[in-house]
Amino acid sequence: MELKLNRPICFFDLETTGIDVGKDRIVEIAIVKIYPNGNKESKTWLVNPTIPIPAHATAVHGITNEKVANEPTFKELASQIHNMIKDSDLAGFNSDRFDIPLLAEELLRAEVDFDMKNRVSVDVQTIFHKMEERTLSAAYKFYCGESLNNAHSAEADTMATYEILKAQLERYPELENDMKTLSEFTTRKKSVDFAGFIALNNEGKEIFTFGKHKGALVDEVLEKEPGYFGWIQNADFPLYTKKVLTAIKLRKLNTKL
Repeated sequence: MELKLNRPICFFDLETTGIDVGKDRIVEIAIVKIYPNGNKESKTWLVNPTIPIPAHATAVHGITNEKVANEPTFKELASQIHNMIKDSDLAGFNSDRFDIPLLAEELLRAEVDFDMKNRVSVDVQTIFHKMEERTLSAAYKFYCGESLNNAHSAEADTMATYEILKAQLERYPELENDMKTLSEFTTRKKSVDFAGFIALNNEGKEIFTFGKHKGALVDEVLEKEPGYFGWIQNADFPLYTKKVLTAIKLRKLNTKL
């Protein structure tokens, strides 16, 4: 079953120096862009992360410091990558919790603005876990009937994820072949920032999800304790979280004018 698309969708996968969204870096990124007319465009980049790749990360994806020593940095690639994805919905395997947040951090660090306004994301892992409770290699075997060769290669994982989503739509007729609906199905919680430090409550208002103000309205905290904003901006929070908090603060200031 082919995907029903209103706009392009980019399936992508990252290989990284680790799993800390705020601190780790991309060492490989693969993107497969699917257009509404069925055309496909793909690109894979090796990336010099500018920090050492730990041995435990190399053991997973096989990318060494020597392999990427002469590759471009993410900052040098940022405009190419952004141009490929900026008009598209996004999809991946565990992408909502890891790949999209980390990609956002890398783009913002490279001074390329990034947000998910007016587009959606589909996390194929969430569909898999809600339906079958497995892993990527098992998902590929289960849905596509084949073994996943070169697992933890960004290109192989990206193509497998694309094939799995199509097979999931074939297998589960209750899943609507619509990216917005699939995005809603794969969304685990109503986070405002990718890292989940700011979420929406049942009334649709922003709240903090951590620390001494957990559950409190962001607007109220910023009004009663202005220094909390500065503390977050200067602390080790993801850049996208800081961006979202700044937007909330500016919105509140504008409503007072």
